[in-house]
Amino acid sequence: MSRYDPDDLDPAAREASRRLCERLRAAMNESGGAMPFEAFMDRALYEPGLGYYRGGAARFGAGGDFATAPELSPLFSRTLARQAAEVLEHLGGGDIVELGPGTGRLAADALAELEQLDRLPRRWRMLEVSAALRQEQEQALACRVPHLLGRVEWLERLPADPQPAVWIANEVLDALPVRRFVKRGDGVRELGVRPTGDGFTWTELPADDGLQQAVAGIEARLDAPLPEGYVSEVCTRLTPFLRGLADALQQGVMLWLDYGYPRREYYLSERHRGTLLCHFRHRAHDDPFFLPGLQDITAFVDFTAVADAALAGGLEVLGYTPQGPFLMAAGLDQLAETELAGADAAGQLAISNQVQRLTHPGDMGERFKVLALGRGYQGPLSGFTLADRRGTL
Repeated sequence: MSRYDPDDLDPAAREASRRLCERLRAAMNESGGAMPFEAFMDRALYEPGLGYYRGGAARFGAGGDFATAPELSPLFSRTLARQAAEVLEHLGGGDIVELGPGTGRLAADALAELEQLDRLPRRWRMLEVSAALRQEQEQALACRVPHLLGRVEWLERLPADPQPAVWIANEVLDALPVRRFVKRGDGVRELGVRPTGDGFTWTELPADDGLQQAVAGIEARLDAPLPEGYVSEVCTRLTPFLRGLADALQQGVMLWLDYGYPRREYYLSERHRGTLLCHFRHRAHDDPFFLPGLQDITAFVDFTAVADAALAGGLEVLGYTPQGPFLMAAGLDQLAETELAGADAAGQLAISNQVQRLTHPGDMGERFKVLALGRGYQGPLSGFTLADRRGTL
């Protein structure tokens, strides 16, 4: 994949990547010739004006680099809306807070469904730092639910006035920068990045106390040391990240949807090269040094680590299940049945394919998980009634 250099790449995009590479090389030179991968991933994704999520290029859907569930089918967002409506009813009303709102499709389709159910939130609050993405979100909402724009509020930081709420975060955790490490006979080494020719390559760096303790904690949970040469990731930002979010949740439920595993599955021997995953023009690969700033860089989520961080922040773990059973239990089957009844043959095929992609174990149904965290919520969570795997965390 690193040799794939598309001829039709926009010259402005290529120039933006070149400028980002210059900044990265300068930062490495100032740091003795290399930087930890976590710092590289952070800047490749979030460098102001040049990072993947801070530039102006299309990222989602057919014209971007990957398609998230809200772009695949409105049934996904409508089903989430039903779960949110159940929570809001037992809270006596409140807000919905969306982290990483992407194109705005999830908000638009969910708000339309909530209106149908007569369960509109007081506000739909979208936490978004990208001006380009905010513009895209506003356009999606204005096209789909223009009469509900008055309920939508954009935030650049966590709410300063916490209210009872449902928080929704679809494919957010996988974009948190991770630290990469390799086990050696003499202990742990951190994987860093150094310049080479006109690109970048891996290099080994001394592991600081924080990384060594994080890997020791993983091995303690596994009841066994990781083998020589084992490469993987750990997200040491999770605990402060979740603590900040926990402080902003007065009462309610957070729904986290992402691809990942519980810890004992995350660090299996067959995953000895880690879980790093990059996306460019709907191609998935594992080369994070390809066109920095123009491709997505992610890592699978260690949901055990997320649960631990949530508990440390004073939240409860209310449910954990694969996406397929969650969506079916939350009402996807009823929604699909209604849509199928009113569709022609081509429409029925499209709807069936959407449901298949969202729920089948061989597609998103098992690879993606749903984790519910909460504070002060004693009501039902229908999405976890078919399966709840909290015991595996």
